[in-house]
Amino acid sequence: MNKHTTVEESSAAGAATGTVMAILLAISFSHMLNDTIQSLLPAIYPFLRDHFTLSYTQIGLITFTFQVTASLLQPMVGLYTDRHPKPFSLAIGMSCSLFGLLLLAFASTFAEILLAAALVGLGSAVFHPESSRVARMASGGRYGLAQSTFQVGGNIGTALGPLAAAFIVIPGGQGSIAWFSLVALLAIIVLSGVGRWYKQQFLLTLRAGKAKIAASHGLSSRRVLTSIAILLVLTFSKFFYMASMTSYYTFFLIHKFGVSVQASQLYLFVFLAAVAAGTFFGGPLGDRFGRKLVIWFSILGVLPFTLVLPYASLLWTGVLSVAIGVILASAFATMVVFAQELMPGRVGMISGVFFGVAFGMGGIGAAVLGTLADWTSIEFVFRVCAFLPAIGLLAVFLPNLSRVRVA
Repeated sequence: MNKHTTVEESSAAGAATGTVMAILLAISFSHMLNDTIQSLLPAIYPFLRDHFTLSYTQIGLITFTFQVTASLLQPMVGLYTDRHPKPFSLAIGMSCSLFGLLLLAFASTFAEILLAAALVGLGSAVFHPESSRVARMASGGRYGLAQSTFQVGGNIGTALGPLAAAFIVIPGGQGSIAWFSLVALLAIIVLSGVGRWYKQQFLLTLRAGKAKIAASHGLSSRRVLTSIAILLVLTFSKFFYMASMTSYYTFFLIHKFGVSVQASQLYLFVFLAAVAAGTFFGGPLGDRFGRKLVIWFSILGVLPFTLVLPYASLLWTGVLSVAIGVILASAFATMVVFAQELMPGRVGMISGVFFGVAFGMGGIGAAVLGTLADWTSIEFVFRVCAFLPAIGLLAVFLPNLSRVRVA
């Protein structure tokens, strides 16, 4: 009996007992803590640039190191745990993030900063595919809702990072980063409890001897792979644009409008809070109205707002960033669930691939855009990135699973 199919069965069996909301909330809370740690790194870029006299290219390399470490390892972690589930790997992965934080707090060279970023990336590589699996196991069949609940925790954490930077790190200095090791420690405690539940579910499915899940959509292997490729291209467009916002939005505001570093962090928080709101509604809307429609609206629908943002006033820049955050973020949970439905029984691998591509595109985007900003200007970067959502036109080639899947 292949172990990865039994783990997938537990999510289907959950429909009979209802959504395990306590586990969903625990994994979402852990995601919030995890991504608070992650988002702290780009949030303190202005501080690091001044403290270590870094160029935009070096700023991009920090993000590149973190994102690529996570992106390269996530699919491999997901593929391995599909076949060999490791319920307590979540807590172990978070320990890597804890060590990365402590190193970042006391780093004295650029190389040490890169190593700290790599350790946080390693923690993310373990966390995302396995926690996405847990969310699906606890979904009770409401996969979009479960994925959104899981992801919105991460978006809230991402939004909290700039606030932590503005009110703790910038006033307290580099050493104050060490306080966030307590956040990682709390996450380890929560994830240990989730791991115990995960282990119990896995043992139950082993005893039940469930049969292998078969795909019910009726699509050919070629059509499935083409659809996965389209979803990955859409993920590229989303996260390449997100890289411009998460890594360089503060610099854009400081350069164009002359706002303070602390004020720029608050604007970034507003954008990231909008991203959290969009994530929360995206999955349930996909459950209700169809995933393809939500993907189509999210990726392409944001285009008018991104085109206007580089030329707007400070007030309208803030307003437009909210609209962009809500609309753009509504797609990702839906895309992940869409891909999981295309390839049932490969939850870990699919989650790892999509989170990996998301992280990888963020890292590559940060490095490329940082170099482009050094060569041209930060405003030029935002004018170029404004056209990325046009790639959303490819969504027209996705199959309509609501028409071909078995109810």
